[in-house]
Amino acid sequence: MWNEQDWQALAEHARRCRQRPIAALIAAEPERNAAFARRLGPLYCNFARQHLDARALADMQRRLKDSGIHAQVRAQFDGVRINRSEDRAVLHTALRSDLGSSPEARAAHDAAQAALETMDGLVIRLKAQGITDILSVGIGGSDLGPRLVLNALTEFGHGGFNVHFLSSADGMYLDRYMGALNPEKTAVLLVSKSFGTQETLINGAALKAWVGDSERVFAITANGKRAAAFDVPAHNILPIWDWVGGRFSVWSAVAFPVVLGLGMPVFREFLRGAAAMDAHFLEVPIEDNLVYWQALMSVWNRNAMGYGTQGIIPYDERLELLPAHLQQVIMESLGKSVTVEGADCKQATSPVLMGASGNPSQHSFFQYLQQGIGTVPLDILGVVQSGHCQPTNHHFILANLLAQAESLANGQPSDDPQRRYPGNRPSTVMLLDELSPYALGMLLALYEHSVFVQSQIWGINAFDQWGVELGKNIATGLMPYVEGEQTDLSGVDPVTRELLGVMRRS
Repeated sequence: MWNEQDWQALAEHARRCRQRPIAALIAAEPERNAAFARRLGPLYCNFARQHLDARALADMQRRLKDSGIHAQVRAQFDGVRINRSEDRAVLHTALRSDLGSSPEARAAHDAAQAALETMDGLVIRLKAQGITDILSVGIGGSDLGPRLVLNALTEFGHGGFNVHFLSSADGMYLDRYMGALNPEKTAVLLVSKSFGTQETLINGAALKAWVGDSERVFAITANGKRAAAFDVPAHNILPIWDWVGGRFSVWSAVAFPVVLGLGMPVFREFLRGAAAMDAHFLEVPIEDNLVYWQALMSVWNRNAMGYGTQGIIPYDERLELLPAHLQQVIMESLGKSVTVEGADCKQATSPVLMGASGNPSQHSFFQYLQQGIGTVPLDILGVVQSGHCQPTNHHFILANLLAQAESLANGQPSDDPQRRYPGNRPSTVMLLDELSPYALGMLLALYEHSVFVQSQIWGINAFDQWGVELGKNIATGLMPYVEGEQTDLSGVDPVTRELLGVMRRS
């Protein structure tokens, strides 16, 4: 955790850097265009248009090193119970790499490998049963990651099944799926770490009756007893573990829909890319380490520059779900206001994360990004090799990526204030050579590790999420009132009482 002297130094750097716009910083540091860039395999990141100079960056890197960050990273990989509020290890890295040195980390990796073998066996059984469609039912981390991966990598393989996702308890989508799919050829995957997620259980109960055969109902959970009580056969249950947080679980059996949709070879390449980022994070010095660069830029923008929002803009439609996935990874992890010691945070933590695919965004919220009063630093992502057969379309996309990053930073003066672009708006450009399973695994692991580094700088726990519980608990208590079973509203919050009255009269 950074101390008061670290934050004071950061503020001094910010005061100096604000005196010169981004374009002037670049002009003053001719080597910056390349010096502020790093590559790992197919992933290249250019930070030259961030609003800080080389002096500020070097000082932050030194302070991060002096904070003992390397020991904290090693503790995570080795399975130390760094999630103190839940007394849990944090070993999602063991799902994809064998870099932990402790018996606990090695056992976790062995368990993950065994789960991959179990998934292979289930694929064979499902094909033998004549299953054609898979309906994956989960929400949050049980949905966002697998849905992103399957959507992004469709062209790289086919596992033999048509995969569909159902997350919300909104019954309209449930009705649509039950009307469109053949229950005799559909398998239902209930994905819930606790097997207590109400949205998943409500949908699951309806779908279990619809398929009419528990042999076609599967569970991916850390609570096998609850799944068995739900009438899921024991041989249809895939494990996850309490040392895997939901938003970090795309590397586990939670991604069984990816295996079914794309095939195990694609999924293993995805894991291999993440493992390469794990090794890079552990082994490469801070000055050349992509994770630390990304994390320090995020802390700089949030705390030194005071920007409360961060944008993720992928210029590839296959990555259109990336902002939604990263909203959970980043905001659920870093949206904290107390330290691990229970004290109030003295520094702002997570930004509000927003974003959408780049080309459509230029025709919606880019007006705000370019000329609005607020500044939103961006991560702008592109793919150099398109993977499709339309070169003109791809060149247009890449030209727009380059143009938006340039115009945000440099702006454009005009005698007409309506046509003036203020510029000085920071961005990082991240380029993948191609959108392969390996490259996608590397990219997602980069953001996960960056979240951990930021949490260590702020002194917060990135791996609990108590903030999601209160509303869910209140909703459980309100269900009898909404269903009409409870009519005495005297003890209900007064505004909620009024709203219940409107619902009942409608």
